[in-house]
Amino acid sequence: MPIPAPQSWIRTTPFGRYCEAGDFHIDPVQPVKRAVITHGHSDHARPGHARVLATAETIAIMRQRYGDGSGGSMQAVGYGEKVSVGDVSVSLVPAGHILGSAQAVIDYRGSRVVVSGDYKRRPDPTCAGFEPQRCDLFITEATFGLPVFRHPPDSHEIEKLLHSVRLYPERCHLVGVYALGKCQRLIALLRAAGYDEPIYLHGALIGRTELYQSFGITLGPLLPCAGLTQDAFKGRIVLAPPAALADRWTRRLPDPVIALASGWMRVKQRAKARGVELPLVISDHADWDELTQTLDDVGAEEVWVTHGREEALVHHATMRRLKARALALAGFGEEEE
Repeated sequence: MPIPAPQSWIRTTPFGRYCEAGDFHIDPVQPVKRAVITHGHSDHARPGHARVLATAETIAIMRQRYGDGSGGSMQAVGYGEKVSVGDVSVSLVPAGHILGSAQAVIDYRGSRVVVSGDYKRRPDPTCAGFEPQRCDLFITEATFGLPVFRHPPDSHEIEKLLHSVRLYPERCHLVGVYALGKCQRLIALLRAAGYDEPIYLHGALIGRTELYQSFGITLGPLLPCAGLTQDAFKGRIVLAPPAALADRWTRRLPDPVIALASGWMRVKQRAKARGVELPLVISDHADWDELTQTLDDVGAEEVWVTHGREEALVHHATMRRLKARALALAGFGEEEE
């Protein structure tokens, strides 16, 4: 029996990517009968599916966010564990994006498709590192899919923050971080750099951080911001959601240095528009070099590019004699606010 071409059994629908051979969707944007979820950010892990397959960490994130609305049957699988879904075999392997993030590896009659989900290639002490998988079709994100996006070393950006803390001991450093993933990673990077002082958290960050700790991620001394006087924050690092950087509660902070940790801080206009004094280029997504290196590593003859800067990566793949196209899926963002 001939090996079926991937495009004959996996396709896009209004609900998202659909594996026809197994009758399930990957990160669907609306409730479906069967869903494989790559990670816990809300643009990928939506509520209301009848059956969900994901890592235990992703399921815990969904339950914390959605409660009973997370889904009907929630099946947790470990990395590398193979599960039969219909006529196909599905396994989840690390994506290196956030806690529990995974790539979906789908095998059907000798043909293999890998759906990357969101991913990065650099080390992260808060989640399992990305593991490239050889495949026939690679469906990849391209959030930072332009050559201008080459992220500096994380240690360089952390030292920028710590240098500023030393330079302004009477000021507070208020750093905008996404609640799931970026917050915990920034804390871990600070600890790795030798910063052992308490780090203060906006209330919106506490629940996700406690969840990370419940999975054995060590983050050192953390304190809530609530109920403290202005003097308590002098010389301290305070983390808050990006949307809270301009809120009234910041008035309690002593002359805060406004920082924001995001790959988008490479774009100076974005930093200026948000009033960011100290931009920190720290991303949980692959940059241009990591995206193109991954195409080499997976060895796929065909590449589908989902959300982000799709056309540049499609052009790059085409110039390397790969079949490539943009899927132009709606409903996906960089990270959750």
